[in-house]
Formats: sequence, structure tokens, C-alpha cells
Amino acid sequence: AIETGLGYGAWLHGEAVAAGLSMAADLSVRLGWLGEDELRRIEFLLRQAGLPVRCPLPTDRMLRLMAFDKKALDGALRLVLLEKIGQAVVTGDYDRGRLRHTLAACRAEPFPA
Repeated sequence: AIETGLGYGAWLHGEAVAAGLSMAADLSVRLGWLGEDELRRIEFLLRQAGLPVRCPLPTDRMLRLMAFDKKALDGALRLVLLEKIGQAVVTGDYDRGRLRHTLAACRAEPFPA
């Protein structure tokens, strides 16, 4: 969704994956699945690798793009979330309001034109 929203080539695939991983970890914390210390560790390591941990796309645009993601099934958005570092789960069982909060909280400054 991030690559589509920014336009292919604006970010490398790994950069989009890193920002998405950070957002997945943030939502996992909000759901009580992952500890805040693990979120901080993930974001620290991504930053150390020179990768982004925030996405410049607005929340509503991200939600629209995510609706067409390859993980969507029968119109329902499934997400890859973390139960702990190294243990992910694909699920559609999450609070949509918390997803909106995560997308808003993980928003970076708008991407330069």
C-alpha cells in the first residue's frame, strides 16, 4: 500500500516494508499483543539500518490502499501483526479504531514532491 500510495520507485521496497513493520508493531502494542520495549527495539534496529519507521501517507488514503492489498480476503483486510519479535500472525481480528490510531500516530511529514 505504501509503495502504491507514494508511487513505485519513490521508496525502495525494503523501505516500505520497514515502515509497514513499524506500523504493525505499533498496532500490536495497542492490541496488547506486543510490549512497548519490543516496539522500541524494532524501531531502533530499523533506524540503525537507515530505514524509515513512519509513513507520509494520510490515514484515509492508507485505509483505501490497504483495502486492495494482497492480504485482503473477500473485502476484509487481514494484517500481519506481531505476538512477539519473530512470531507473526495473519489476522482479520483487530480493532479498526486502533488501526486508525496507529496509522495516524505513525504518519511522517508529507513526502516531498
